[in-house]
Amino acid sequence: MLLSLPNWLIHISSSLEWGIASLMMYRYGMMIGRKDVQRFGLFMIPHWVGSWFVLAYHVSGDQVPVLLDLSETVNLFGSMALLYASLNILKTTRRKGSAKILAAAGIFLISGRPQSYMGEDIFDLILQISSLVYLSFLVSLVIIRKRDPEVFSRMTIAGFWFVVVFISVTVSLMYVSSEIRGFPTLSHDDLLHGGAESLLTISNMMIIIGIHRQIKRFEKGQMASSPMG
Repeated sequence: MLLSLPNWLIHISSSLEWGIASLMMYRYGMMIGRKDVQRFGLFMIPHWVGSWFVLAYHVSGDQVPVLLDLSETVNLFGSMALLYASLNILKTTRRKGSAKILAAAGIFLISGRPQSYMGEDIFDLILQISSLVYLSFLVSLVIIRKRDPEVFSRMTIAGFWFVVVFISVTVSLMYVSSEIRGFPTLSHDDLLHGGAESLLTISNMMIIIGIHRQIKRFEKGQMASSPMG
């Protein structure tokens, strides 16, 4: 296996954090009595499943490209699921009207990436579509926050947006690792690989903290409005 123990801990931590965030979002939806928020929590699960395919890929020593392909494919459907869930939330917000998203979306083109079993063209197409869908999802979060602050805290939205930072830095480090430091892939460069993955851990933790704040805010409101409060 290419990853060191600290790097493995970072990878496993980021995956577990996303799963915890999904459960917390579902629980928060139950607390406030909103099925659309509950569904949002459930629709975070595909990305969580995709992260375990990445872990399996690293367990194989990056020798089973189909695992990476499966991860990217699942993440594409995960991004579509999140966008669908956010659009459903928009339909229930106080302001009535269209839930169309006008997203100025950029596309991340990953160079120097690991070999793909599906072929480079298909792999790149999946990445591009997934990036476009995810950025549209990010725009929808901002609109939801403006219309109904009860659903997402600023910290949670910032956490989802921070994924863009993770991807951008990862792409840059892939170039540095291969072209400047001389490693075959980023996975072989344990230092830069761990540094990039730690940004995803930060992103997921921001999402968790944001959901936790919303739960605590709701609980305080319930206590204040209760007869014993």
